[in-house]
Amino acid sequence: MSNFRPSGLSILPPVVKNILIINGLCFLANVVLEYRFNTDLNAICGLYYPESKLFKPFQLVTHVFMHGSFTHLFFNMFSLWMFGSVLENFWGGKRFFIYYFVTAFGAAALHTGVNAYEINKIKTEVASYAAHPSYDEFVSFQTKDFGLAENESFQQFMHDWQQQKDNPQYIQGSIEVAEAIVQRRMNIPTVGASGAVFGLLLAFGMLFPNTELMMIFLPIPIKAKYFVMLYGALELFQGISNNPGDNVAHFAHLGGMLFGFFLIKYWNKKNRNTFY
Repeated sequence: MSNFRPSGLSILPPVVKNILIINGLCFLANVVLEYRFNTDLNAICGLYYPESKLFKPFQLVTHVFMHGSFTHLFFNMFSLWMFGSVLENFWGGKRFFIYYFVTAFGAAALHTGVNAYEINKIKTEVASYAAHPSYDEFVSFQTKDFGLAENESFQQFMHDWQQQKDNPQYIQGSIEVAEAIVQRRMNIPTVGASGAVFGLLLAFGMLFPNTELMMIFLPIPIKAKYFVMLYGALELFQGISNNPGDNVAHFAHLGGMLFGFFLIKYWNKKNRNTFY
């Protein structure tokens, strides 16, 4: 099975083709709407944290088809074509469709779960500060990588407050700033098919483990099973590192791989002949 290759028109099977088309159309629609009407479709269709006022149930589906940039779209769609075409030819359209969206929703679930943990942690810190607000306490609070230091208005606020540390107006303002940090975190939309794409990568590595891959950024042949393990480990490391300047949803990628792994194991248990 590791030498399986699609041939003829099956190089672009129907489900992969339609997903590519939908993603392309959504990206173009976003470009046109932003240019003509100053409307950001990603802000409407991206997936928000469930407690956010911007959250809508339809975003659970629409966020999978939205992308933040052409580069984001290109690499996701290239990976979808490269790995997804092989998998759809191997599985058939129905099973591929189910797998793709199970991993997409699984990615969203894990990402939201991790967000819930981090947001609740911030809520606890905000509540602790609000109970005993002061200039010195706020200096300690706001240095926890909330991204405030680069904001000019915030810098001016801190400068003015430093001159009047006991001014109740500034103390109340600091509490409002702290509470706004929670809202800002909940109001960051997640977009992209990356979770599902990582699920496809995981499936390819499980079904064709000895197929050698040659990546642009890794110009040496590497077996798919090792590539998947290395990539998964890298995503886990980056997710745990939680770099404040990193806007990539690493746990969404891991969620796609995790749900893909369990789904393949489930299918394999039900009918081993399907896979091996």
